[in-house]
Amino acid sequence: MSAAVATNARGREFGFDAADHRAIAALIYDEVGILLPEGKAQLVYGRLAPRVRALGLASVGAYVTLIGRDADERARAVDALTTNHTSFFRENHHFEDFNARQWPELSARLAGGGSVRLWSSACSSGEEPYTWLMAALGSDRNRAQRVLSSDLRMLATDVSPSILAAARDGCYPRSALSSVSQALRTAWLKGEPGGDMLTVDPMLRSAIAFKQLNLLGNWPMKRRFDTIFCRNVMIYFDEPTKARLQARLAEQLELGGMLYIGHSERLIGGVERKFECVGRTAYLKVAA
Repeated sequence: MSAAVATNARGREFGFDAADHRAIAALIYDEVGILLPEGKAQLVYGRLAPRVRALGLASVGAYVTLIGRDADERARAVDALTTNHTSFFRENHHFEDFNARQWPELSARLAGGGSVRLWSSACSSGEEPYTWLMAALGSDRNRAQRVLSSDLRMLATDVSPSILAAARDGCYPRSALSSVSQALRTAWLKGEPGGDMLTVDPMLRSAIAFKQLNLLGNWPMKRRFDTIFCRNVMIYFDEPTKARLQARLAEQLELGGMLYIGHSERLIGGVERKFECVGRTAYLKVAA
């Protein structure tokens, strides 16, 4: 047993050794491309121990054996081990850039009877797509209703079914909404006076299609998007996985469309030749 795993093993309810960690790390990498190095052993144990307990198993090793043959439980393990950290108006410069650079043209296209397709590709619990629509539509609900009745479609995807359920509900504690302006809160967030929770207005929620999607799996989308947000997910991938994903994102984006990625992420693997960096991790597709 390695020193890192041995040290963390003290006081654990269930047996968990380096071989268990390696097996789980390999499974997660194969399924969703996420890297779980040895230093993440305690995180892995903490996320999976509730399932080991619920199933009445004696060790994480027994759970590893189970998920090797049980596809449903394997999906639950992947769900448990995905990281879902997000917030409203996170990296707000991207929404500002979209509103200034693309939204005037896209909204004019919609007004003229054209179509617009937007994709929040790692939407987590929904803060990103809701922010995106609120920022674009503003606080004028009458104007927003006209826009939303046009051929505007936003796809929001994530690999985690449990986090997608939370996104669809669109219910958040007031403490998580401090970055949302009062005007946008009034227009798009509803709740009991003095209550702790606010819910996104149904008109906004119904404009977003929340779908489960593994970014490393098959993509069923049949047409390209005008803008793609793929932010702060590639930090969990190795370089070959990043390169493959970025190449696919480029293919899924219209020429002249925008790709927004996380503040610590960069385009690699030759795909950068198809883009011009026009802002802070904001990329305009300039070549097919």
